[in-house]
Amino acid sequence: QVQLVESGGGQVQAGGSLRLSCAASGLTFSNYAMGWFRQAPGKEREFVAAITRSGGRTYYADSLKGRFTISRDNAKNLVYLQMNSLKPEDTAVYYCAADLTIYLNTWSAAPTEYDYWGQGTQVTVSS
Repeated sequence: QVQLVESGGGQVQAGGSLRLSCAASGLTFSNYAMGWFRQAPGKEREFVAAITRSGGRTYYADSLKGRFTISRDNAKNLVYLQMNSLKPEDTAVYYCAADLTIYLNTWSAAPTEYDYWGQGTQVTVSS
């Protein structure tokens, strides 16, 4: 049974930082590109960042470049999202997702491309 479990969310003041983790089990982690998405109340789920199977390439939503960093540790089946200079508009539930792919350098910003999802972790940024 595949499980993705996010952790590290919480409440932080604007300008602060959080590091989210996503622990994967029940799958061959290195066969999956990984992504982070977020969903704020009343809004659609949106792409945050993605990382290829080996971790060699990373991609970000344009509005988040320079503040967020995605990384992975294939030996530990973990993917991370470092979030710096947080803003109130970053408040959302953050989800990690796994995309099974045969390609080493592929990634996707489309939620429909992802095969498995975590339950999400709440991030609240106060002004």
